[in-house]
Amino acid sequence: MEQSTAVHRLDLGYFVRPASETGGPHPRVEPVLAYLVRRDEGLILFDTGVGAADPETEAHYRPQRRPLEGALAAVGVTLADVSLVVNCHLHFDHCGGNPSLAGKPILVQAVELATARQGDYTIDELIDFPGATYEQITGEAEVWPGVRIVPTPGHTEGHQSLVVSKSDGTMVLAGQAYDFASQFASDQLSRHATLQGLEQPLPTYQPWLERLADFDPRRVLFAHDCSVWEPSRQSG
Repeated sequence: MEQSTAVHRLDLGYFVRPASETGGPHPRVEPVLAYLVRRDEGLILFDTGVGAADPETEAHYRPQRRPLEGALAAVGVTLADVSLVVNCHLHFDHCGGNPSLAGKPILVQAVELATARQGDYTIDELIDFPGATYEQITGEAEVWPGVRIVPTPGHTEGHQSLVVSKSDGTMVLAGQAYDFASQFASDQLSRHATLQGLEQPLPTYQPWLERLADFDPRRVLFAHDCSVWEPSRQSG
């Protein structure tokens, strides 16, 4: 019997990235998006929203939070229903709801957890809170059949994405592997040009794009961009 898989995008608010971090003269408002993967085995929550931060960080990013409980309720789920958590990485805008899921397994790359515990990386109270239950991974891991964690370092050394097989094609939950779908699309084109033997120079791209290509993704979704990448017919 074919596995039933559904993915729900959760709107968990937004923050304002200051001009000093946008590379331009203006600040930018960015969404905070998480994803709920619904399977016969249970529910996987990919990222958990913006956590409470110190006054300096709050003033710097001005986050506006949507409670995780409310976002889950909108798709008919409670915190207690969640089977396990996967964080793409442990910055405070991706693991903020983890303390409300105490006792649930949190799947994270070992290097990411080690870095977070060194301090001056995220909000410490969001890492080692009462009931924190980590399952540390090194490299790829199959969570359930057809659901796989794939390392996608760059934004952080321990960044990871979630690859989900569905009846209508594979979906990649890329977290903050890229800030924008357009950046992912640009690197995909660079990869195609390189494979087609186009004369150098060409832009470089992340080497793990080759691994993601093995899954022939039909959709790629992101943590801070509402846009969705889909392959063109020509590159399909």
